Amino acid sequence: MKYFKYLVLGVVFGITLTKAELISWYRIYEMFRFQSFHMYGVIGSAVVTGIIITQIIKRTKMKDAQGKTVVIAPKQFSIWRYLLGGIIFGFGWALTGACPGPMFILAGNGVFVIFVAIASGLSGTYVYGKIRHKLPH
Repeated sequence: MKYFKYLVLGVVFGITLTKAELISWYRIYEMFRFQSFHMYGVIGSAVVTGIIITQIIKRTKMKDAQGKTVVIAPKQFSIWRYLLGGIIFGFGWALTGACPGPMFILAGNGVFVIFVAIASGLSGTYVYGKIRHKLPH
C-alpha cells in the first residue's frame, strides 16, 4: 500500500504515452527517418521542462520527501563519453523501436516480444555493473 501512489502514477503515465502514440514503432521510425516532427517536439519539450525544473530545484533549495535539501552534484563534461553513450543508446532505440521507459508500457499493452529487449537491457546493466570499475570514467 506504501507504493500504491507510484503504481497509479505509472499507469497514468503509461496511458498518456500510449494515447500520445509515443510508444508507436511507426512514430519512432518516422523520427529516425526525419519524416515527422512529432517525437522531436515531445522530446524537445521534455528537455526544456527538465531544464526549467532543474533550475527551480537549484534556486529554491527544494527538499526531498525526507526533508533533506536536494543537491545536484556538478558533473565533469567529456564529449567522448556522451557521444559514445548516445550512440549506443540510439542504436538500441533504433533496433528495438523503444527506449527504456516505454518498454514496460509496451509489455503492458500486450507486446510481449518486448521482454527480449527488457531482458537484454537488464543483462547489459548487470554486465556494466560488474565491469564498471575497469572502465574509464
